[in-house]
Amino acid sequence: MRIIGILAGTVAAALAAGPALAHDPASHAVTRIEGPADDYVYQLAPPGSYALPRIKPAAVLGLLDESGAPVDLKAVFAGRLTLLSFMYTRCGDACPLAALRLADLQRLASEEPALAQRVQIVSLSFDPDYDTPTVMAEYGEMMRLPDVAAPRWLFLTAPDSESLAPLLAAYDQPVARAAADSVSGPFSHLLRAFLIDAKGDIRNIYSADFLDPRLLLNDLKTLSMEGS
Repeated sequence: MRIIGILAGTVAAALAAGPALAHDPASHAVTRIEGPADDYVYQLAPPGSYALPRIKPAAVLGLLDESGAPVDLKAVFAGRLTLLSFMYTRCGDACPLAALRLADLQRLASEEPALAQRVQIVSLSFDPDYDTPTVMAEYGEMMRLPDVAAPRWLFLTAPDSESLAPLLAAYDQPVARAAADSVSGPFSHLLRAFLIDAKGDIRNIYSADFLDPRLLLNDLKTLSMEGS
């Protein structure tokens, strides 16, 4: 299938160029390999020893889940700590590698049952014309752990590009058509991920350079300790 081909090709290229994260689609197993996430020079502060100020309310919109049923982001965010990322399945560079990092986060969080039940990952496509609910379901099945104890990982899409545009603007998520000869996919975009608390407020924003599963988990733990 095209999705599997893109993902496998991207990961193979990354591994050829240098160490990264590996994922076995057949077994849903995520394997840590020494790579960029292990080469950061910062040292993580203990969870709860720092604050994550509220940035702004997270924008919401009516979307579609993997079965094609309507789902509202406001209801999705309510009561859970969320890591939201924008992506599209035809992406041949940043999106597949980011998905592997999020898969690693899901595995790490699953090792802490109390936290796992409060955490979720949401991947939202900005290419709804191609990324139908069926396509997103296929991609999600390939990426997430089957373990029911793991944090849930939702793969959402929109009814159409026009309805999604206000949400992209609200999150300041730039997306543009790539050059016709682009080998990385039909869109050019910045990779951004958003940490959203249980009240629906954005508490941190990550670029591709800081999508380190250990940092994400640390921030999730810090939010989970608020008020305790």
